[in-house]
Amino acid sequence: KHETVEGYRRYFSQIVGFFVVEDHILHVTQGLVTRTYTDELWNMALSKIIAVLRTHSSYCNDPDLVLELKNLIVVFADTLQGYGFPVNRLFDLLFEIRDQYNETLLKKWSGLFRDIFEADNYSPIPVANEEEYKIVISKFPFQDSELDKQSFPKKLPMSQSVPQIYIQVKEFIYASLKFSESLHRSSTEIDDMLRKSTNLLLTRTLSSCLQNLIKKPHIGLTELVQIIINTTHLELACKYLEDFISNITNISQVTVHTARLYGLSTFKDARHAAEGEIYTKLNQKIDEFIQIADYDWTMSESDGRASGYLMDLINFLRSTFQVFTHLPGKVAQTACMSACQHLSTSLMQMLLDTELKQISMGAIQQFNLDVIQCELYSCCYS
Repeated sequence: KHETVEGYRRYFSQIVGFFVVEDHILHVTQGLVTRTYTDELWNMALSKIIAVLRTHSSYCNDPDLVLELKNLIVVFADTLQGYGFPVNRLFDLLFEIRDQYNETLLKKWSGLFRDIFEADNYSPIPVANEEEYKIVISKFPFQDSELDKQSFPKKLPMSQSVPQIYIQVKEFIYASLKFSESLHRSSTEIDDMLRKSTNLLLTRTLSSCLQNLIKKPHIGLTELVQIIINTTHLELACKYLEDFISNITNISQVTVHTARLYGLSTFKDARHAAEGEIYTKLNQKIDEFIQIADYDWTMSESDGRASGYLMDLINFLRSTFQVFTHLPGKVAQTACMSACQHLSTSLMQMLLDTELKQISMGAIQQFNLDVIQCELYSCCYS
């Protein structure tokens, strides 16, 4: 990287040196060179310089190196502009390179987000005392008057990835800002650039990481519930990111042309995906219990109590729905209805199985006891 930067520095220094000498000759001699000659020479050189820089920057995947290149181009352009050479095309090129820079940032932050999600334990953050609590809320804007009333130790509803993701979004905004500096653009334009690049981070990079996380095999029901809670808090934090950008650029959010952050849709989409995955995993778990059901369809009389597999299933559902109490009411209710409907359909299919040739009265009574147990359970959650 250092050698590459030094190579660019030598490249620009040699070009600057050449045109400074040409400009000096133009001003201290009579008729040796003309302004028309130096302008034509500069335009020809500029076309080749832009072609070289465009090619080289397109292959660069290191955001720090792209930033170094941008800084060298700015110094190069400002220097030659001081000698009267037109440099607008170089600043136009910088806007192209800015898009490349943002792409390298998005790629880098995708890896950072993945690492954060991998390291998360998907459990509420425990805080033992006031000092630990202040450390967390200094990193993430969290307010809960009910939680404030509780004594220590206590737990914050989100898991550790939430403040870490929030911090990294702010770091991305700072990194994106670095490229906008010295481009001779207005605060409004810089504000617009920052919001657009942050929107890409939220709607493309973070959204993709969340969607991939939700689909991972090791993410179970408890983790999915925590992800739904996490995305709710990240969504609420979007307004603070809006303020953060406004404070950097000194552009009010009420300005007509101010772009909004689209984080809300990112986190809503992730929640919907997590909810769908909860329903799917619940049904898969029910299927596992149903598969171990071993009815003796010829039994002379019932056991007098619900089948063991069904009691295990109901105990599983009961403990699972205890976790769901942290979810919004509609999600928990839909999950319960979905589970009951799936269980009902599975029991019906078992009874109407075409391979089942005969059923004794004892087996029907046993099956009926199981259905009654299901009804009793569903009444508790209806």
